Amino acid sequence: MTIITEKTYDEQTTIKSVSNFFNHFGFGKALRNAGAYKARGIMVSVILNYLVSLVYFGKSMYEDMRSSRPFAQGFCKDTVYRLLNLATVNWQACLLSIAGNVIAELKSLTSASRTYAIIVDDTFFKSLYAKKSELVSLIHDHAEKGKNKYKWGFRLLTLGWSDGVSFIPLLFRHLASSDPKKQRSGSKAGIDKRSHAFRIRNEAVMKMTEVLLIHLKAALKAKIPAMHVLFDSWFAYPTTIIKIRALGLHVTARVKDAPTILYLVDGAKKTAKQIFDGNKKRRGKSRYLLSVQVSLQSTEDKTTLIPAKLVYVRNRNKRNEWIAILTTDLSLAEEDVVALYGRRWDIEVFFKICKSYLKLAGEFQQLSYDALTAHTTIVMIRYMILAVEKRKHDDPRSLGELFFISFDEASDVKFENALILVMSLLSDTLSDSTLGLSQEQVEQIMENFIQRLPQSIRSCLQPVCAA
Repeated sequence: MTIITEKTYDEQTTIKSVSNFFNHFGFGKALRNAGAYKARGIMVSVILNYLVSLVYFGKSMYEDMRSSRPFAQGFCKDTVYRLLNLATVNWQACLLSIAGNVIAELKSLTSASRTYAIIVDDTFFKSLYAKKSELVSLIHDHAEKGKNKYKWGFRLLTLGWSDGVSFIPLLFRHLASSDPKKQRSGSKAGIDKRSHAFRIRNEAVMKMTEVLLIHLKAALKAKIPAMHVLFDSWFAYPTTIIKIRALGLHVTARVKDAPTILYLVDGAKKTAKQIFDGNKKRRGKSRYLLSVQVSLQSTEDKTTLIPAKLVYVRNRNKRNEWIAILTTDLSLAEEDVVALYGRRWDIEVFFKICKSYLKLAGEFQQLSYDALTAHTTIVMIRYMILAVEKRKHDDPRSLGELFFISFDEASDVKFENALILVMSLLSDTLSDSTLGLSQEQVEQIMENFIQRLPQSIRSCLQPVCAA
């Protein structure tokens, strides 16, 4: 009975935590703006609260609704699937609106000098119902080491925001193959070309770099605070970097050692390897091997040149190899470039958590592209809740105003005053009658103690010495 009671208490606490998150970060308003509302019946926010909380119960929707005391009160699975399959809901706008509210709160916990970045990456999204899923395609899984590298699914392109402590997902798109021969089932017919449903399906068959630019523009329009975009070598082409730079964002990325990707150095076009081989490396235990300023030239517009910097570091996995990191922010020191690019690992952790724990794939029988988008939005909201809770418990700065008030009070106590206060307390302790020390002995101990202190600290005690 105790175990059952504790489990019920934990489940009720989870539902309450999710509800508090929704209320605090304006989930209802985000749903209305995204077109997710009902004229009558169960509110959309109630259903989504249940779906977000479901993963924390440790059971599926089928198991919950068959139990004697289900958490789904007043609706059944058909209600859930009708909501997930709605083609009129802009789930991306809903996710971006909530993320903007979360980021605004996290931003208040950090200093104004903190560097904010948008991290971009893609991962293989496996479709468990590939025979009938809309737009499912034969995709190359780069993480697969066996022979079966081509699988049915999507490329999940994701953009997330990071302040170096927390990662918040912003936007995503399930990318399919643009070749109809590689699609098992095509797009749903009869969709109005003016609708949101048609737009997301159109983006699904675009080039990844084109979708990246569309999403970056949407993030900037939503006023997501960021000055840098981080990604790996899959996106690090001069043409793409120049287009991102035109949006007012700096790029920091790992570059490919490819013969087709060239950089302008002293008027000559060279590959990353040729630049590395033709320059003298730093000796000793330097954190980087080489730093060279280059220019990027677009293949579409030969007149456009963007200054950049290539920073070469040693590959930790293979000491005889190097890794080149490019940045368009020339004001960054080489060590800061390496540290900033290191944040890109946050999105890899995000993918791992979503796939392994938050049921990114296989939770529902998602056959339509709309349901696939809706469920992925729910999974990313689950991660967002975890990120906020982790920040509250692990980061003392999340105490908000209490932290800043304490910080201001501590800053008012100068080092000199604090040191004089400590010395006065020491003198009073030695003068205690229970110790049996005379006044001459107390003064001698204090004098000897002060003389043994460093000169920089002794100079702060001049008022005490003079007294």
